[in-house]
Amino acid sequence: MGKVKPGTPPDIDQGIATERTQIGRLAFRQEGEWWNAYYALTDTMEGAIPLGSIRLTAVTRASPRNAYNKQAFIDLMRNLVADIIEEKSGTRPTWGEPHRAPEHERAGHS
Repeated sequence: MGKVKPGTPPDIDQGIATERTQIGRLAFRQEGEWWNAYYALTDTMEGAIPLGSIRLTAVTRASPRNAYNKQAFIDLMRNLVADIIEEKSGTRPTWGEPHRAPEHERAGHS
């Protein structure tokens, strides 16, 4: 990888080294009536970048349409993050398996 370009947000470039290095995560959080997506560093939500929001009712009701909405929102947010990382690093990231948020980040629903 080359040098970080001046003015490049460190939240995006920090830790980019190889295709196998985790440089951050896509974090989804329920906050009130919204399901919010953030790009966050691996071990903290501090400085997380808000990416998008969708009404909770559009993704939580038990229906085929809402299951579709949920997956479409996840895919959109993944593509957004992947585009940003690829633009900055020249490498398109791959996605690991989803994990529950760390216990210290599960403070309840805002």
